[in-house]
Parts: sequence; C-alpha cells; structure tokens
Amino acid sequence: MIDDADAGRDTGGRPPTFTAWLRNRTDAQLAALFALRPDLVTPVPADIAALASRATARPAVLRVLDRLDRFGLQVLEGLVALGDERLGGAAGVERGRLAAALGAGTDRLDEAVSGLLAGALVWEDGPRLRPVSILGDILRTPAGLGQPLRAVLAERPADALDRVAGALGLGTGRSAGGGPAESIAAALGDAAGVDKALDLAGPEARPVLDRLMWGPPQGTVQGASDRGGALSAAASPIDRLLSLGLLVPTAADTVVLPREIALHLRGGALFQQVEADPPRLTGAQPSAGTVVRTAAGQAFTAMRSVAELLERWAEEPPGVLRSGGLGARDLRRTARELDTDETTAALFVETARAAGLLAADDEVGGEWLPTPEFDLWREAPGERRWLRLVEAWLRSPRVASLCGTKDSRGRSRPVLGEGLDRRSAPEVRLDVLGVLAGAPEDLAPDEESVAARLAWLRPRRQGPAYAELVSAALNEAALLGLTGRGAPAPHTRALVEELDAEDVPLAERDTTSAGERLAAELPEPLETVLVQGDLTAVAPGPLVPQLARELALAADVESTGGATVYRFTESSIRRALDAGRGADDLIALLERHSSTELPQPLRYLVNDVARRHGRLRIGTASCYLRCDEPTVLDELSGDRRAADLQLFRLAPTVVASRSTRPVLMGRLEELGYHPVAESADGTVQLTGTAARRAAPASAASASRDLDEPTAPNAQLRLAAVRAVRAGDEAATTARRPVDAPDGAPPRSPTNATLTALSEAATQGRRVWIGYLDPEGRASSRIVEPARVEGGFLTAYDATRAAVHRFAVHRITGIADLDAS
Repeated sequence: MIDDADAGRDTGGRPPTFTAWLRNRTDAQLAALFALRPDLVTPVPADIAALASRATARPAVLRVLDRLDRFGLQVLEGLVALGDERLGGAAGVERGRLAAALGAGTDRLDEAVSGLLAGALVWEDGPRLRPVSILGDILRTPAGLGQPLRAVLAERPADALDRVAGALGLGTGRSAGGGPAESIAAALGDAAGVDKALDLAGPEARPVLDRLMWGPPQGTVQGASDRGGALSAAASPIDRLLSLGLLVPTAADTVVLPREIALHLRGGALFQQVEADPPRLTGAQPSAGTVVRTAAGQAFTAMRSVAELLERWAEEPPGVLRSGGLGARDLRRTARELDTDETTAALFVETARAAGLLAADDEVGGEWLPTPEFDLWREAPGERRWLRLVEAWLRSPRVASLCGTKDSRGRSRPVLGEGLDRRSAPEVRLDVLGVLAGAPEDLAPDEESVAARLAWLRPRRQGPAYAELVSAALNEAALLGLTGRGAPAPHTRALVEELDAEDVPLAERDTTSAGERLAAELPEPLETVLVQGDLTAVAPGPLVPQLARELALAADVESTGGATVYRFTESSIRRALDAGRGADDLIALLERHSSTELPQPLRYLVNDVARRHGRLRIGTASCYLRCDEPTVLDELSGDRRAADLQLFRLAPTVVASRSTRPVLMGRLEELGYHPVAESADGTVQLTGTAARRAAPASAASASRDLDEPTAPNAQLRLAAVRAVRAGDEAATTARRPVDAPDGAPPRSPTNATLTALSEAATQGRRVWIGYLDPEGRASSRIVEPARVEGGFLTAYDATRAAVHRFAVHRITGIADLDAS
C-alpha cells in the first residue's frame, strides 16, 4: 500500500505505510538509497509518493534483487515467507522470530537486514520487518514454501472444504470463524492440529510430504482435483492427505504443500542450510615477486601491442565491413603482426575502441583509424596509459572473447561488429575483480572457486551465459596485466579500492595508488639501443616515444619480447628517406642513441641508399623521367629489363614513358633505381604523408548505451534528496484557499491570483500553487514570490531549488501554507 500519509502527522488511525516510512528516512539514508539504486533518480521523482511507487515497481525490484548475495536473499525470502499476513497474524515478522527460523548469528543477520533496509526492499513497521508488497509476486515460493493455507483454500469449492472440515472434526457450519476455509486454516496453523492431522493420515503418508517439504512445494497427482473425499473412503496415503487438507489441489493434476504444513514439518526452519558466509577460495600459491613481475610485464605488453596496432593501422587501415566490424582476414593479419593469437588481438582492438583511441572514419565503407586521442595517449606515462585501457575495459559491455562464435542465425560475430555486447559484462568484471582482490595475498584462486564464490555473491544470475562471462573476465584480466599467475597484482587491489572513490576517471586523476604501484614495476623508457654489425639494433626495454617512432620508421621489427630487435634494410632506409629524413639525419640519430660506436656496414648502407635515392624523378607526360645525370638515363635506356616501360629520350636529362606514373614508379623500384616523384613545379614529392585520424565524434558514437544507470555523485544525490523533499512538501503541506474579500467588486480568478501573489511578495510569505506547464502537465509547487508584473510571476521555486518565471494564466490554484 502506498499513499501520502506522513508518519510524523496524524494519519486518522490508518496503518503505517511504506511511503510514510520512506518519508521519515533521513537525508543521508535517502542519499545512500540513491547510490545503491541510481535508477530511482533517473529522472528525479516528483515527491516521496512517486519515489515509493518507483522503488516498488517490478523492474526496479528485480534489478536490486539480482545484486543480493545468497544470505541476503535467504533473509529476504524468510521475511516474505514468515511475514505474509495470510498466515493469520499481522503483516511482517519480528527479528527474533526471523533469527530463530534462520539459525544465523545476530551480527550477520543485522548486517543483512541493514542492507535490505538501505535498499528499500524491506521497511520497518514498529518492531516488525515488512518486505515491499511486490516481492510476494516475484518470490512465488520463498524458501521453497508454497502459498499459505488461506490462499489455496480460497480457490477450492465449498463442498470440498466441507469434506476437509469434516475429516478434521471441525463440522461444516459456515457461520463460525468465517466459514470452513478459516476454520481449516486455524486448525492446521496450530502445531497440535497439524500433528493430529498427521496421525490421521498415517505413517505411510509421511514420505509423500517429505518429498515436498524442502521444495519445490508442488507435485503432480493424476486427477488431484477429483480426489480427497471422505477420510473413511480414502484408498491411498495421498487420498488421506487430500482429505485432511495437508495437500491441496491447485489444478487438475497438481497439488501443493501449504506453507504452514511445510514449516511444521521442517521444525520451524526456513532452509536446510543457511549460507551466511561465502565459500572459501582455493588455488595455487605463487610467490609475490612472480605475481608482480608477471602482471607488470603483461601490462607493458598490452600497452605496447595497442600502440603498435594503432601505428600500423594509421599507415594501412583496415576497412569497415558492410555489416560493420572488422573482417576475419584483417584480424588474422593483425594477430600475426602482433605475434599473438586472434582472441588476444581482438581484446586489444576492442579495448582500444572502448578507450576512444580507435574509430571508423565512416560507419559504412570507411576505415578503422586511430583518433586524435591516440596521439595524446601514447605520450602519457605508462601507468596512465594502462589505467585508461583497463578502466575502458571495465566499463565496456563488449566481450572480445565472443568474437568468431556463431549467433542464433549461424553467422560469425566479427570484432568491432554486432553481437559482442553483453549488458551485464561490466558488472561481472567488477564482481570478478572484487573476488580476486578479496583473496589472501599469497593465493591465486582457481576458476572453480571463483565461480563458487560468485554463485554465492550473485545467486539469481547463475547460468551458462554468466559462467561464460566469468571465464572471459578472468582470461581478459590476465591479458591486460591485472593478474599474474592467476593472482591479483598489488596494483589491481589498489585499482578496485579506487574505482568509485571519485567521479574523475583514474587516468585523469593527479595521483592514484594503482598507478604508483604499477609505475614502480614498469621498466623505465630507454634512450639508447645497441646497434650491431649485422645491421640490427637491440632495444633491451621500452624506448622513449620519439626514439621508438624514428626507429620504427628506419628499421623493421624482427622480434619482440623482453627485448625488441630491429633490422635495417634497404627498404626500411628508403622508407625513412621517403618520409623526409636525410642520410646525415639518420646517421646522427643513430650515433646519438647508440650505446656503442655505429658499425661501418650500417653507415655504408645508409649512404648507399641515400646516394641512389631521388636521382631519378618521375613526372607526368603520360609520365616522364628526369635526371640531372645523363649517364644514369643512358644506363636505364640500355637496360633490357626496362624494355617493357617503352622509354624514349626527349632531352639529355629527360626520358618519357607510355606507362602511368604509379606503374613506372613501382617498376623502377623493382630494378633498384629508387626514383622519387616530383610536382609540376619540379619540387620533390615525398611519399611520407601526414598521420590519418578518425574524427573524435566517430569515436564517441562507437559506444553502446547498454550500461545500467550509473550512481550519481554525492553532490547530485543530495540535490536529488532536496528536490524530492521540496516536491513532497508541495504535495502534502496543509493549505488554506485564498478567496476574494467580502464586499469587494466582482473579480476574475486571475485577478484574485494576482492580488494574492502580490501580497505574498510584499510580505515575504511562501505559498503553494498548482501549475500547468506548456505540455499540459500539472504539478504542485512551493514558491517564494519576488515580483509580479506583465502577467508573470518571478519566484524562488523550492521544489526545483531555482528561480523561475511562471505565467499567471497557467496557475490553477493558490493557497497559503499552514503556519503550523
């Protein structure tokens, strides 16, 4: 029952209500409720009655039920089972009786009840605890118990009830005690009455009841609705149970064990086993140093892989599939380039997109490109880069581990495409990290014990889909460096504690404990490499960003791991020259950053490629070939390998070709002449182009709005409390209508309203007004008038905590607030 009765005022003898209980909660308690259930303030309700209605709506209650642990759910089911007013007593149950039925410790029970009260699933009616009414419909068989006798007997025909009453020796009169249904319920609601009925049923009937005693309470009996005649004519134990009302038919072939009977058979206990504490975590015990090193190394690998992935895609971006997402061939190529498997590559791709580092420049027929955020991200310290990736993964509803699996229509789910969204994925990841962070420091919990702990923590969410998400979260956490050898790293424990400490993302905070702990374990970026005589350079650790980019431009990555090996080749040197680097620039760079003297073979390679680079220049005639050294053109014209280019001499330094410029460029490159293109004015056109980036707006549009409402910060919660309180005051405060003075000339309602508002503004009084907005929605407001002019009222609206202008013709009523 929900009404606007104020528990602090005279309610005219009406019983207390959930709304009145909510109204008497403190502001701090309401703010805590909004933190636990942010859906209640999305949007902010108009008043307490609207809040109560929303808090007891079925979807809202189901949402919070799914977050209860097993013991909290057992306590709630006990309240629903014992507090049903159809059992014959007052609604609700006292704590002492609940504790006795559960057999749990007082401290643990008080903690669970406090959580249920904080979440507004339960409210206090004097000494009794009462669950919200919708729970009776949601938890149809609380604690495995059936409906009360009064409820199931009410659906039976009168003659059947008379037969049961006669078998119990109650007579068949309908005048005493409200009729046979009430008499039967009263008789079997007493322990002595149930024992007497059990004796009449005989020992052969007890096994039948034992099968239904702990639930489920329904059983199948053929022809149940037609059985259960006179006790003397009962041919079987089931017939005797039906005759005595110990079993009650609810359908043609279905019987139910009433709640009172089951509780008596259980000896008053609600559950066979009350699980007040979660199961213990078990697993291996790796050394702390091994865990830290393994997790930090994997965190570094994840950051390096994402950076390398986006650098490559900036040069050769893969296309967006017509149906959206990334093609399987592009994913295989990416995995091969990153030297990893496709599932890991998919995780890095999806995480980069979730972090806003990757987007499509066009949703249809476009390409996947880094965003401008990538340029800022790669310049940030390592710990901040890792925090941004991990926080994006935690908040993303995308599950990369599902890529390549089949959907219901038999189609493969692509990376970055449809089908990988799971609404509950962020909450599962947080639950998994919470379980890992709560494990002892010397323990690496195995997957089975983590699943068992989560089964206790989220009993209503169990199933194959949930188990799949748990397994995926554990695997992905290891790949991102959150765990090492299965155990949570110290920076992960700090991360879990800091996630919701502030509203600012972790990567944007000035300092974080998680970042500091990880930074202490990450290798320091190096500014030197070991250049060797075999035309390779070894980087024994991560390089500073500028050196890493320059080295990646001038050399090819040969292998990665603890150290990265770069190899210098003609094509890699040519790539650097095409990008505008000169031979002297390359040699100076390598000399500056080499820990040893630069080997002579590398100098020769750079100078030799640079000497040949750009001697030939290609333009368009269809296209032409120009060279300041006629001897080079003589050599080319006499080269039999170039016969297919159909070259002809126009001048000592110019040769024309019937081939197109791209064909000529590629063919001469194969012949080892290393030409460069030139523009119409004769200037060199280098092939190195500016980095391509996707628009930031495209990155924003990539996110899916599948998350549950996020908890508002403390300031917003308090503002919501003030708004609800003000709206409730406007809806419930006593008011006196304002009438026109006696003997005054006749006036219109608008004139009377204007006069009353002007007086209130002059005297500084608050008034209540009814107001219609432009859409025709009616609302109640408490306002402090400041000025009335031009048909408008300017006033401070306590309901909205802001100054507003009201059109006087939309004010439907006005009243003085009762000074008392």
